[in-house]
Amino acid sequence: MDPQAGYPPFAVTVDLVVLTVRTEQLSVLLIRRGIPPHRGAWALPGGFVRTDETLAGAAARELAEETGLTGPVGHLEQLATYGDPGRDPRGRVVTVAHLALLPDLPTPVAGTDAASAEWQPVDRVRTDRLAFDHARILADGVERARAKLEYTPLATAFCPPEFTVAQLRTVYETVWGTRLDPRNFHRKVTGTPGFVVPAGRATEGDRGRPAQLFRRGPATLLYPPMLRPTNP
Repeated sequence: MDPQAGYPPFAVTVDLVVLTVRTEQLSVLLIRRGIPPHRGAWALPGGFVRTDETLAGAAARELAEETGLTGPVGHLEQLATYGDPGRDPRGRVVTVAHLALLPDLPTPVAGTDAASAEWQPVDRVRTDRLAFDHARILADGVERARAKLEYTPLATAFCPPEFTVAQLRTVYETVWGTRLDPRNFHRKVTGTPGFVVPAGRATEGDRGRPAQLFRRGPATLLYPPMLRPTNP
């Protein structure tokens, strides 16, 4: 007896919400699909999981193919699983979405099944025109990023290896969409154990003043957390 009898076939894909900060805008990597379904529509990068690779391996491969990143740059984590029966017109396809937070990168080169690829500001994306259920996945990814900046040091994933507190503040302001008091932010960042550590160097800051450079510290959680400002 066939042990798989009675089990309907389905495919597994990975989709990537790849976020960066470019010109003080939270931006997402989108590809214009070059093949059906949804040919010509913008979509999140991704693809089918190969029979010989893990989900994490498939996500890392897709990230490398779309961005050229092959080393441990930035941050990559599993976001959520999406499996509504009608999400893909080709059949039953379950996707495991991943969230990637990266420093600013050059304009990407489109993969084999894409007509083009580009960074687009999140607040300008026509989500009603995204392929599949990628509008929902993108919204979930952006909210995950905003939340994780509160209680983890992942804001540093948007920065180069050495950065100023002002650069880090720009990340928070961009991702959260709000302005932060510079002095209060500096006090919180440098006063949170393990968040950042001095790099031992300085760079030219605002108005020509030297600005101290930092690196990401050893902390995995921030205590106290960097809470988002609440609207009055």
